[in-house]
Amino acid sequence: MSNKKLFIVSALLVLPGCGVAGAAVDLASAPVRGTTRALEAGSTVVDVMTTSQSEKDQKRGREIRRREERLGELDREYRKQSKKCERGDDEACRKADYAYAEMRSLMPGVPYERD
Repeated sequence: MSNKKLFIVSALLVLPGCGVAGAAVDLASAPVRGTTRALEAGSTVVDVMTTSQSEKDQKRGREIRRREERLGELDREYRKQSKKCERGDDEACRKADYAYAEMRSLMPGVPYERD
């Protein structure tokens, strides 16, 4: 054994009380506990950064529902403005065209459901 190790072992045997021995054990096991905490923290970071398939499905479902809601709003607006347009309101015709164009742009993102 080296002189340092021999000195530490003899000091532990000579010094009275369990507090000193407990402190030595705590000091010796500190790197292991620190590594365990680092691994736990690392796995948390990995877990936070990865997205599970169910989370992806939920996100896609929310996005589809949002688009469906917007399509419903645009459809109501389009029908309302189309009626006004038929009565000769040019501004309503422009609004109906705008609503229809936005509806067409959203349609590819909404899945088709058969009745």
